[in-house]
Amino acid sequence: MDQETKQTDFIAAPSPAEDVAAKPPRARVSDAPIEEESASEKLERKRDYLEGFLQKKPEPASTGEPGGAIYETVIEALKEIYDPEIPVNIYDLGLIYNVEVSEEADVAVTMTLTTPNCPVAESMPAEIELRIGSLPGVRDSEVIVTWDPPWDPAKMSDEARLELGML
Repeated sequence: MDQETKQTDFIAAPSPAEDVAAKPPRARVSDAPIEEESASEKLERKRDYLEGFLQKKPEPASTGEPGGAIYETVIEALKEIYDPEIPVNIYDLGLIYNVEVSEEADVAVTMTLTTPNCPVAESMPAEIELRIGSLPGVRDSEVIVTWDPPWDPAKMSDEARLELGML
């Protein structure tokens, strides 16, 4: 190969003046100045950080949120109510879709039943409403029965499946 062939194989990059959409210069991070500290000073700094971290208490949850007093009391009450045909509580059975606690301590439970022809379709929602309404701190309770989405065994907790021999 001669010199002319080698030179034509390469395409010259446009100069910044020729490039219409010239890229801005890349940002560069200069090394931060490192302050010299002794090993004992470094250990003391880390110890102070750890003590502050361990002494910090978590923010208390609102009473109506998961982890809040009323919410957790409602969940515990729901776990004490059993389906008469199945030896599993309604919460682990997956019949409870949602629990909402308002700022005024009104509780709304959205639930379903295993089937629309369930023999306790009329009595169970009323029982749940009475049970939740009698909890300390609860002002009013309401149970909303929905059929959408329909209940199926996949909604059960692992504990319920174990109890029923489905695991």
